[in-house]
Amino acid sequence: MEANDTVKLLRECDAGIKMGILSIDEALPSVTNEQLKQALAASKQEHENLKNEVTSLLNTLNADGKEPNPVAKTMSWMKTNIKLTVDHSDQAVADLITDGCNMGVKTLHRYLNQYANAEENAKDITRRLIAAEEKLAVDLRCFL
Repeated sequence: MEANDTVKLLRECDAGIKMGILSIDEALPSVTNEQLKQALAASKQEHENLKNEVTSLLNTLNADGKEPNPVAKTMSWMKTNIKLTVDHSDQAVADLITDGCNMGVKTLHRYLNQYANAEENAKDITRRLIAAEEKLAVDLRCFL
């Protein structure tokens, strides 16, 4: 096991979680359907719980977290705000969040492969984050 891979994997999870929470926060004000609001709020809470775990492990390893890539963050903000200005329907919100979930799943799998020597607890958190993203994408299908 390589501590360096563990830190790198946890830092990528931290950035991904922050991006997910940010995306949900940006989309929630446009949501009118109560079920959609609840699904997004539940997912946000799950992301926050995982963030606390990641932060705790990073602290144990004397490592800092990671902020989302500024370019990705800006592009996400622009896409969300432009799309929701033109179409502020629940369907548009579900579409945007689903795209984000799919991108997150793909990216997290890449990091799992890239940091294969990470400790199992870091891999477990990554897998749970992937599962949370996949679940949200499935939960939003009825709103597409």
